[in-house]
Amino acid sequence: MRYLLTRMGEARDLGGKGLVLRAGLLGRMSRLEVHHIFPKAQLRKLKYARPDVNALANFCFLTKETNLEISDRLPEEYFPGVEKQCSGALGSQWIPMDRELWKINNYRDFLEARKALLAAETNRRMAGLLHGETRWLEGPLSATPALVAIAGSITSQSEEEELESLNDWVKQKRLPPGVLSYDFADPATGEQKAVFDLAWPSGIQEELSEPAAVLLNESANTLALASGAGFRCFTSTSDFKDYVRTAILTREAAV
Repeated sequence: MRYLLTRMGEARDLGGKGLVLRAGLLGRMSRLEVHHIFPKAQLRKLKYARPDVNALANFCFLTKETNLEISDRLPEEYFPGVEKQCSGALGSQWIPMDRELWKINNYRDFLEARKALLAAETNRRMAGLLHGETRWLEGPLSATPALVAIAGSITSQSEEEELESLNDWVKQKRLPPGVLSYDFADPATGEQKAVFDLAWPSGIQEELSEPAAVLLNESANTLALASGAGFRCFTSTSDFKDYVRTAILTREAAV
């Protein structure tokens, strides 16, 4: 639904010239990606729970280029510049314009305000499609959406520490670290499907090895999504280390 609103509502990118995020955007850096408005790393520092971090009201769609440019900056840092350079871009993404809500300490208030904006836009679009038969909107759809976590993700502090330790081990081997809590989206539609615990979407040896993902205590559905997307999946850190030693480090030594 978020993706549908982005396309139907002509939401604009939060970088560059505030391009309308149409399906016809061309170029590798124009592909839409799911973006956390308040960065995961910043929220974790303040001990926000994972369901809050991955709340749907914390997501928007951006081009790959803008997503990389924003990185893990906080909204209060870059939102003023976005509004100055591309007036109306924030509103087109249903961002509350109260600047106090752009501060991380007011994160939950931001979620509530954005949920209300998204619900109102959803109902408006549905009313248009129903040609006035709005009685269908008098049920649950008219309510403000609940906070919903995306399928998958790290489920405990010990699991997160194990994955961070694994990433440290990878870096000790002079290999690129993986992306912790990698947001996996359908490459064709931009629809977010799951969160992979630790992933190398371009391979541990970029463009030379297949994408890889470490998925600890995940459901069969998450494993199937990762495998179907071409990721080599590992359900234990020891299996992943064996793979790196035998398939990656051995290949590098041979070269």
